[in-house]
Amino acid sequence: MAQFLLETVWLVPLYALIGGLLAVPWSPGIIRKTGPRPAGYVNLVMTFLAFVHSAIALQATWNHPPQEVFIHWLSTAGLDLTIAVELSSISVGALVVISGLNLLAQIYAIGYMEMDWGWGRFYSLLGLFEAGLCALALCNNLFFSYVILEVLTLGTYLLVGLWFSQPLVVTGARDAFLTKRVGDLFLLIGVLGLWPLAGTWDYNELAVWAKTAEVDPTVITLVGLALIAGPMGKCAQFPLHLWLDEAMEGPVPSTILRNSVVVASGAWVLIKLQPVLTLSPLVSTVMVAIGSVTAIGASLIAIAQIDVKRCQSYSVSAYMGLVFIAVGTQQDDAALLLVLTHALSAALLVMSTGGVIWNSISQDITQLGGLWSRRPISGLAFIIGTLGLIGFPPLGSFWALMKLADGLWGTQPWLVGIVIAVNALTAVSLAREFGLIFGGKPKQMSERSPEVHWPMVLPMVILFGFVLHLPLVLQSLSLLPDWANLNKDVALLLIWSSIFGCSVGGVIYLGNIPKPVRLPWKGLQDLLAYDFYTPKLYRLTIIFSVAQLAKFADMVDRFVVDGIVNFVGLFSLLGGEGLKYSTSGQTQTYAFTVLLGVGLLGAWVTWPYWGVQFLELMF
Repeated sequence: MAQFLLETVWLVPLYALIGGLLAVPWSPGIIRKTGPRPAGYVNLVMTFLAFVHSAIALQATWNHPPQEVFIHWLSTAGLDLTIAVELSSISVGALVVISGLNLLAQIYAIGYMEMDWGWGRFYSLLGLFEAGLCALALCNNLFFSYVILEVLTLGTYLLVGLWFSQPLVVTGARDAFLTKRVGDLFLLIGVLGLWPLAGTWDYNELAVWAKTAEVDPTVITLVGLALIAGPMGKCAQFPLHLWLDEAMEGPVPSTILRNSVVVASGAWVLIKLQPVLTLSPLVSTVMVAIGSVTAIGASLIAIAQIDVKRCQSYSVSAYMGLVFIAVGTQQDDAALLLVLTHALSAALLVMSTGGVIWNSISQDITQLGGLWSRRPISGLAFIIGTLGLIGFPPLGSFWALMKLADGLWGTQPWLVGIVIAVNALTAVSLAREFGLIFGGKPKQMSERSPEVHWPMVLPMVILFGFVLHLPLVLQSLSLLPDWANLNKDVALLLIWSSIFGCSVGGVIYLGNIPKPVRLPWKGLQDLLAYDFYTPKLYRLTIIFSVAQLAKFADMVDRFVVDGIVNFVGLFSLLGGEGLKYSTSGQTQTYAFTVLLGVGLLGAWVTWPYWGVQFLELMF
C-alpha cells in the first residue's frame, strides 16, 4: 500500500487543484442557494486526502534512495521539456508539511472567515496555493520550478487582494506583486542563461555538471546572481523585502501559509541550486552578505514596529536571511532544518495573534494588553511558538541554529556572531509582543476579548503539540546529533542569547517601566520604525526613475510618433484640398498632365545614356 502511494505521490498536487476548482462555483454570483460553506468543506476533504497520501508515502521513502519519475510534455527543435518528479524523503516530507499546515489553515479559516462574503474565492485560491507548493516540492526541473513560482506570485496577488473594496488592500496586493516580479524577471534571465552552459535544467544533472564544469567566471557569476534574485524576492530579502509587509493586508489564514511555507519556496529553489551557485565564489559571498544584512536589519526593525503582523513579517525575513547564510556557506542540511522548524513555529505565532486580531479588531499592539487571563490558550501558543522559533533547547530551532552555528564555528566565526545576535534580537522582539498583547492591564480594545471559538483553537492546539514534539520526531528519524557530540561553546551561546533576549524583553514590557518605550535617540527610533527609510528610498530612486521614464516615453509618443502621423494626415488633407480646387475637369488637361509626367519619368530613366552626351556638347 505504501509503495503504491509512493509511486502515485505525484498526484498529491492534483488533490488541492481539484479542491480549488470545485470551490469556484461557490464564488459570488454562481451558486447562492447553499451559501459558500461547501467550498471550504470540499477543500478540507481534498487537503486531508493529500495529507494522508503523502504521510503514508513518506514511510516508503525512508532509508531508500531517491527515485525520479519523468513526465514527457514537449520535445521539439532540440528542446526537451520533460517534467522531472523526485520521490525522496525530503520532497515527500515537504509534501507532508505543506498539506498539513494548509489543512490546519483551512480549519482555522472556517472560524476566522465565518461571515466573510469571499469564502468560496478564498478557498479556491488556497487550493491553488497548495497545489503550487506541492508541485514545487516534487519538481526536479529548474524551468518548471520557475513556472510554478510564477503561479505562486499570481496566487499571492489574488489572495492579498481578496478584500479588493479596501484601498489599502489593493495597494498592498499591487506592491507585493510588482516587487516579486522584479526578482522573477531576473530569475528567468538566469534560467535561460544556464541552459547554454549546462544543457539541462534537471537539478540532479546540474549537480553532476557543476562538479566538473569549466565555464567563464564572469558568465557564471552573472548567471548565479540572476538565479539568486528570484529566491531573494520569495524569501523577502533586502532590498526585495517590502512585499511581505504589504502582503499582510490579506486575511490571517493566508498569512499562516505565507509566513511559513510560501516564503520557504524561494529557499527550496535556492537549496536545489546550491551546487551551481558555488561555482562562483562571488555569488556565495553575495548570498552571505544579503542574508547577513537582512537578518540583522529585519531583526532590529521588528523591535520598533507596533503592528503585530509587521513584527512577525520582519522576523520571517530575518530567519530567511539565515537560510541564505546557510546556503552561501554550503550548509544545505542546516538550511533545510531551519526552514522546517521556522515554518511550524511561525505558523503557530500567526494563529495565536490572528485570533487576537479577529475579535479585538486591532493590529496595534500598543492598544492591546491584559489578555493572558482572558486568552490562556492563545497565550500558551504564543509562548511555545516563541520558544520553538529561538534557540531554546530542546525545541526545534535550537537544533537548526546549532547545526548552522556549529558549521560556521571553525571557518567563519563572525557569522556565528550574526546567528547569535539574530537569535537574541528575535527573543527580544517576541517577548515584547507577548508583553504588550498578553501582559499588563486590559485596555479599551482588549477589555472584551475572550478566547476564540473551537475552529480556531483546534488547529492552534494541534500545531502547539506538534511544535513541542518536533524534537522527538526528528530524533526518531535520526536527524538530531547526540548531546555528547555537541559543540558546548556554541550551545551555551545560543542558550544564553535566548535567555538574555527573553529577559530583556520581559523586564521592559512585563515590568513597571512606563510605556511606550522609546530609544534615547529619536533618529534611531524613526530609522528602525520606518524600515531604514527603504520605502522612501524606493520612491526617490526606482519609482522616481520609472515615473520620469514614463513621462519621457509619453512625450515621445505624443510629440514624435503622434506628431509624424498627424503631419502625414495633415499633409494628405491639405494636398487633397489643393488638388480639389486645382482640377478643371477638362480631358485635354488630364492628358497633357499624364504625357508630361511620362515624359519626365522617361527623361529621368534615360539620363545616364543621353545626359553625358548632352553635357559634352554644352561644355
